[in-house]
Amino acid sequence: MTATGSPPPPVQPQLRALAETFVPEIAGSDPNEWREVLGIIDQALGRQTHAVRRQLLLFAGVLDWLPVLRHGRRFRSLDPERRLRFLQALQDSRLVLLRRGVWGLRTLTFMGYYARPAAYSEIDYGAHPDGWERP
Repeated sequence: MTATGSPPPPVQPQLRALAETFVPEIAGSDPNEWREVLGIIDQALGRQTHAVRRQLLLFAGVLDWLPVLRHGRRFRSLDPERRLRFLQALQDSRLVLLRRGVWGLRTLTFMGYYARPAAYSEIDYGAHPDGWERP
């Protein structure tokens, strides 16, 4: 993370590719919406230690390069179907760290996308602080 909290520019393409795979709707996001997603993720990561944030970014980098071994291309260069199959294989891996890492990045992406106020209407989210019985 940078001093402003958002990922440094070289990391953003790999994070964007992962995010678009976890939540395909992100592919249609404009730069302001993407910054909003990153801001929400950054706010959540702000409560974590520097080491945890560094590990997540490192893991995202590993995920970007790992497909080179099988497909000869980085994750961000794969088509959406191959990206999805790659991540599904990792989430089903015998290696607990791989499963947890994918789960963590997916959870952060879901939070970043669906915690945006604009997403409430997109998914018809109608929760209210008073519960189901709105005044």
